[in-house]
Amino acid sequence: MRNKIITSLVVAVLLATASPAHASGDKQAGPVGIGVIGSGLRVKEVRALLDGWEPGARARVSLWRGGRFDKWVTRWKATSSRETSGFRYEYASWKLNRDYPHKSRLCVEFEHRDERPCVTIQR
Repeated sequence: MRNKIITSLVVAVLLATASPAHASGDKQAGPVGIGVIGSGLRVKEVRALLDGWEPGARARVSLWRGGRFDKWVTRWKATSSRETSGFRYEYASWKLNRDYPHKSRLCVEFEHRDERPCVTIQR
């Protein structure tokens, strides 16, 4: 029994520390979330989510390299309010279809919010 637990823990740690081999991923920082869909270094789509309804909320995406701001990837975009199974949120998405450098980070931010979740683009 003890060996089974230790083996399970080791497998869990190895899976958690393995880096993804594609540009897809997601991250949550408080009520703000980002989702990225892609393959290789190509990002096809970025999605931004904000928990709760905040009509008039706007979001944009930025690129960070080496821990420093590089450029704005998108302009401010108004979100749309959605509800799924009683869960209310603000949603915005951008179709990018662009390649980004290895280990660069795409971050989303909403106006008047301090949170800025980011995903790392990796080979």
